[in-house]
Amino acid sequence: MRLALVIPCFNEEGTLPRLLERLRAVLPGITSEFEVVFVDDGSTDGTLGELRAIHATDPRFRYLALSRNFGKESAMLAGLSHARGDAVAILDADLQHPPELLRDMIQLLEQGYEQVVARRRNRTGDPVLRKAFTRLFYRLLNRMVDVEIPDGLGDFRLLSRKAVDALLALGEYNRFSKGLFSWIGFDTAVVDFDVARREGGGGSRWTFRRLLDYGIDGVVSFNNRPLRLAIHVGALSTLFAFGYAAWVLISALVQGNPVPGYVTTVCGVLVFGGLQLLVLGVIGEYLGRIYYETKRRPHFLVKELSPVPEAAPVPAESRRAAS
Repeated sequence: MRLALVIPCFNEEGTLPRLLERLRAVLPGITSEFEVVFVDDGSTDGTLGELRAIHATDPRFRYLALSRNFGKESAMLAGLSHARGDAVAILDADLQHPPELLRDMIQLLEQGYEQVVARRRNRTGDPVLRKAFTRLFYRLLNRMVDVEIPDGLGDFRLLSRKAVDALLALGEYNRFSKGLFSWIGFDTAVVDFDVARREGGGGSRWTFRRLLDYGIDGVVSFNNRPLRLAIHVGALSTLFAFGYAAWVLISALVQGNPVPGYVTTVCGVLVFGGLQLLVLGVIGEYLGRIYYETKRRPHFLVKELSPVPEAAPVPAESRRAAS
């Protein structure tokens, strides 16, 4: 089995030597035919120079450099579109995803599974607020989307060529990989692992705002339920408004017309104005996604690509996805 690894990199100059050491120790014991595809996602440090040096010493460690920072979703797609293995693994460059786990994952893939996903046993090191937000996010997400996205399942996974080709066939611009992995289906196995410390130190690059935006992407990428929810909220608000108007009318007929209440008027305007803005925001989010989809821009642009041996051409499906 030819094994390919896809590793997105963004400013990983300090972690690459340790990662390379681990990969060289693990991969030869798993298979004699492997390649590693590093994707430099517009790094501003010396990551690209390190990748050039690595490829010069061992052509099995390939790289492609994107023209700018397109984000991890695009970097993963770029790597998948250039990976040539019968099985393709995705893992991070900071060594929180242990390469040693690939041995067990390949054994499961050889048993007939098309996806083998690594699941975090714990969230040690994450702030308390982030843990609570993550649990809440997955609960709400799975109530709203059309596919199941379990908590703890990330991008660290091993895919068969059939699963990779299925992902590459999905041409949508707004990509939410966790949902896409679940959407393609196929038989899936799960292995548990403990998250290691982030190599090179430092905290996560995922700020609360980025996590919130990522959550919104997950919700609106796989269903139209927020639009339905907006309709329901609008209907309930309308019923409440008619009910309140009827109560005011009856009160005026029975008790006379009191002095108009300033607080009631202001609260009503603020509440219904806020609901209108919320509904418009939901509609605008979907409209914006349609706008981006109609542009049909490429997901990424490649600035530099390591040479590919002629003896092992890139699959046709991957070439079409890259274009």
